[in-house]
Amino acid sequence: MSAAVTCPPVVKVLLWADERATRAFAMALAAQPGIQHAFIALHGDLGAGKTTLVRHLLRALGEPGRIKSPTYAVVEPYELPHLNVWHFDFYRFADPREWEDAGFRDIFSSPGLKLAEWPEKAQPMLPVADLDIAIATQSQSQRRATLTAHTPIGLALLAGTGPLGDAA
Repeated sequence: MSAAVTCPPVVKVLLWADERATRAFAMALAAQPGIQHAFIALHGDLGAGKTTLVRHLLRALGEPGRIKSPTYAVVEPYELPHLNVWHFDFYRFADPREWEDAGFRDIFSSPGLKLAEWPEKAQPMLPVADLDIAIATQSQSQRRATLTAHTPIGLALLAGTGPLGDAA
């Protein structure tokens, strides 16, 4: 695994009024060139909207097929014409040896987009995320997303999703 160039964290907070706002954010994120080599870690309680965000992001990237949660499989791969994507869900991850046995080190060192739900369950095996997205439920439909960039790729992704510090 190559070491990511890290930088001081930069934080941006967004309010998503409803699922349409989540989809709009996913579309803006998908349009960023840096998405092709990013590692995005998704945080939040059960039902906060992590998988919903991933589904909208994969659709925006051009995935035409079924998009399912990798809760039981741990990882779901997607081969798009211009991009490989791996969607991880480490919720049931119990043993760091699973990391090596499953070949995750090889996946994380290869080109493509990596999306990880429940990344804290796989620490310290994971590299530094380019972008952390913490989703918190504000109401039945509203979500608060706290985005934290840790690398130049993460900074570029933040910049491409609207003005920094914007709570829209």
